[in-house]
Amino acid sequence: MILLATMLWPALAASLLLGAGIGWLAGLPRTGPARWGALALVLGAGLCGGLAAAGIVPGRAAAWIECAALLLAAYLVGAVLAAGALQGRGTRP
Repeated sequence: MILLATMLWPALAASLLLGAGIGWLAGLPRTGPARWGALALVLGAGLCGGLAAAGIVPGRAAAWIECAALLLAAYLVGAVLAAGALQGRGTRP
């Protein structure tokens, strides 16, 4: 996974910045469906990370799952940090 992160650092940085931009524009989820959608994304990242850590999936599919876990986690971190910073400033109701 370290080798994968070393090779994919531009994609990780872009994913983090994209998540930060979306989190800044959208803010924290306020409605029920938005919260369920956010929970589904977190569960999806956890599922991909769990599959990658367990080593159940072999070969090229495992590399795709590891990439998905890394990039989705970076996106979610960026979105939560930007939305939380925006919420903390009190600019959103």
